Amino acid sequence: MSYELSGTVKEIFDEQTFASGFNKREFVVTNEADKFPQDIKFECLKDKVELVNKLKKGDSVKVSFDINGREWNGKYFVNLVAWRIESGAASAADDEPPPFDPADEILDEEPPF
Repeated sequence: MSYELSGTVKEIFDEQTFASGFNKREFVVTNEADKFPQDIKFECLKDKVELVNKLKKGDSVKVSFDINGREWNGKYFVNLVAWRIESGAASAADDEPPPFDPADEILDEEPPF
């Protein structure tokens, strides 16, 4: 199952490459949908690291991600693994037509001056 979260990029961490050749890059998105803003850390793995390279602090984004959980030595870990990052700069107002302006009307007849 996949999930989505929208917010503003707060932090972008350096890419990490491990001896095995595995690489990842993490970033934090602040979600202000609730009363108290939440800082949520995501990670991109392998070829998805390129998605983070396009981000800047302050960008509005919508992140599609999966939740991965695992156990190691009796401890449990949860990771939010992003697989799509879309620019969220477009707001609901961008989906609406511009307000009516009579000056934009095309006249079918000569103006009366």
